[in-house]
Order: sequence, then C-alpha cells, then structure tokens
Amino acid sequence: MIRPQWEWALGDAEGRRLNEPVTPVFTAQYDAEQWLGEHWRALAESGAVQARLLHDGTPAAPAVELRTP
Repeated sequence: MIRPQWEWALGDAEGRRLNEPVTPVFTAQYDAEQWLGEHWRALAESGAVQARLLHDGTPAAPAVELRTP
C-alpha cells in the first residue's frame, strides 16, 4: 500500500518554486498544516513568500502567503 504524501511547495514573490528551504513530507494533511503553522515565520525569513500544499504532487489548496507583521 502506498501512503499519501503531503508537502509544501514554497515560492517567491513571482510564484516561482524555491529549491531551498526544503520542507518535510507528511502522511497526513493535518500534520503538514500544523508544521506550517509552527514554521512559517522561519520560512518567510528564509525568503519564501508563499506556500502551496501538495498532495501526491498535485496542488490541494490555494497558496498561503507567508507575511510577517
């Protein structure tokens, strides 16, 4: 049985996918979303402007903007 894979594709201001930082791969959507909630500030500081949740490589939701107040 193949387990589902959830991961975040991080992008710059123009929507281009960033190679760094690399996010973990999760087997549950909840875990992926919780991880982003805990790490979004560090990702934004690393240059990521948006994050798109992928399910088995396919976009599962609209991109989330990573903005610091």
